[in-house]
Amino acid sequence: MAITPEEVVETRNMVSQQNLDLRTITMGISLLGCADESMERMCSKVYERITNTAQNLVPVADALEREYGIPIANKRVSVTPIAQVAASCPDEDLTPLAHTMNRAAQTLGIDFMGGFSALVQKGMGTTDRRLINSIPEALATTERVCSSVNVASVRAGINMDAVLLMAQAIRDAAEATTHIDCYGAAKLVVFSNMVEDSPFMAGAIHGSGEADAVINVGVSGPGVMAAALAELPESADLMEVAERIKQTAFKITRAGELMSREAARRLGAQKGIVDLSLAPTPAAGDSVARILEIIGVGECGGPGTTCALALLNDAVKKGGVMASSSVGGLSGAFIPVSEDAGMIRAARDGALSLEKLEAMTCVCSVGLDMIAVPGDTSVETIAGIIADEMAIGVINGKTTAVRLIPAIGHKEGDVLEFGGLFGSAPVMPVNQHAGTVFAHRGGRFPAPLNSLRN
Repeated sequence: MAITPEEVVETRNMVSQQNLDLRTITMGISLLGCADESMERMCSKVYERITNTAQNLVPVADALEREYGIPIANKRVSVTPIAQVAASCPDEDLTPLAHTMNRAAQTLGIDFMGGFSALVQKGMGTTDRRLINSIPEALATTERVCSSVNVASVRAGINMDAVLLMAQAIRDAAEATTHIDCYGAAKLVVFSNMVEDSPFMAGAIHGSGEADAVINVGVSGPGVMAAALAELPESADLMEVAERIKQTAFKITRAGELMSREAARRLGAQKGIVDLSLAPTPAAGDSVARILEIIGVGECGGPGTTCALALLNDAVKKGGVMASSSVGGLSGAFIPVSEDAGMIRAARDGALSLEKLEAMTCVCSVGLDMIAVPGDTSVETIAGIIADEMAIGVINGKTTAVRLIPAIGHKEGDVLEFGGLFGSAPVMPVNQHAGTVFAHRGGRFPAPLNSLRN
């Protein structure tokens, strides 16, 4: 990949003036060889496997930052879903594995580790249930471990029993961490059509179809995109807007592709994917909401928002896919409320509602992300929100997710403060008319007709 001097200058300007960074370099590690009947032996194997495989991840990432001048915001590891690794162990409590993951993360000096996870879209085994029951304690007693559970897919439909269990797990994780603004729930995400190569937390896992060790990179760049679009006159039509987005996405992804190749080579791992997702931060100017407003929406959440987001998401993918040998993960645009200064403002102004966010998830990369809801929101209401989002994913054949934070002890209008990339989350109003019957019917929402593709 030949990089011209002009591109180098342009990239340095993106870094210094427009908040360009690589959001993450994530090493995926297979733990399939770590299964054991003994929890103690299994934890020892897991720790050794992770720390030996990723021992050079942070030094290599730091060296790449210095050499190429592009900041890497997070260094992360994802592992095989722990419910698969722990199947041969009879222990009811799987939190020792989460503690082992956290200890390995501390040893490596990484920011987060994903994979305290299960895939239960069609049914739950005993280990899956044990893992889900262990999630609240695992997240409350670790700093860097993230958890995710896939409860739905196009092929399987929606496991409604798992939806209710996850609604309870979300609330329990929040209640177990009220002393840190219910932060435990911020590390837990529920998926439909979960991907197995995402570098982004909290939903990163290392899929069973992956190599033993893989490097996946997540790019960022909302500030770069906003600056590029701000150069267009208001008279520019949407075709011109789409072309500018494509051109800019190509430039951003080129940086990610270069860093991905070099990191994989130096670490002796297989090069995985570059995730094109525009991942915002609370920093001024680094906002997806701001991009939508530059496109022409009065304030994010107002009429036209879903259309503008669809245009952005599609054009980002079209531009980025030509800049990388392998695009994957989620790719598109994230709309996490707490992590985006523009989204936070729109939510406080009343322009952005939970219902509008749900509509936006039909065309964005993921789903309802980092949304604080009143502390008295019932488990049935949370289950209904999850079920609605899973249905969007199943019917439309896309990845969707829910990361809600029940703000225990807080009401609408209060603010949870997480700091760092997680930002602050205004507590948003929630429609409380879920009832008590739907969430408890259980069973499985059958796979839709579009699952019959063979």
